[in-house]
Amino acid sequence: MTSQDGGLHGRVLDHLGKAITGGEYPPGSVLRTDALAERFEVSRSVIREAIRVLEAMRLVSSRRRVGVTVRPIEEWNVYDPSVIGWRLAGADRPRQLRSLTVLRSAVEPVAAGLAARNCTPEECAALTEAALGMVATSHGRRLEAYLVHDVEFHRIVLTASRNEMFARLGDVVAAILTGRTRHQVMFEDPDPAAVTLHVQVAEAVRARDAARAEALTREITVGALHELDVLAP
Repeated sequence: MTSQDGGLHGRVLDHLGKAITGGEYPPGSVLRTDALAERFEVSRSVIREAIRVLEAMRLVSSRRRVGVTVRPIEEWNVYDPSVIGWRLAGADRPRQLRSLTVLRSAVEPVAAGLAARNCTPEECAALTEAALGMVATSHGRRLEAYLVHDVEFHRIVLTASRNEMFARLGDVVAAILTGRTRHQVMFEDPDPAAVTLHVQVAEAVRARDAARAEALTREITVGALHELDVLAP
């Protein structure tokens, strides 16, 4: 595939992903390769490559003589970061954000408690650095810079839990935090109380205080749900 085809493939994939997750192509819809190639003015090979990726995400299935069929939502890989991003770009954003934040509230407090027991000195230092980075970028409408440190903080907590299932959710949490920022489901400056809680979690992890790390992280996720009540009711 040439670099030009790669760019076309990405554009087609993004459009089809948003169209499927947004309901433009509801479950059971049959997509024809030739028709899609004509619509997007690209080669059939570009369409086929995009379809292969969508199949891997379980958004569609392909059968000879039938075509490409959109799968029911129950079969989608809803943990795929691209699927999360596409769903957050659609009209169902508030419900999707709430669903994802409830997932975080179930996982991250437990992960923080495990991180306090299992993190290495290097991870403790990196967690503190990420928390301080959040403090430094929490004023002056610097949400993109804040996002970098926020994502890093939560990735470290999940990884340091030493639970491989939790660690694999790092990309999911990153997609959630990125979606909130890119779609303006954030205050112009992060809630100072939430920023302080992140610092306190880092301190609890460093002190090997699992109960406190878990309780503080639960406060963070509860606060995130309350923010959604205001920003994405």
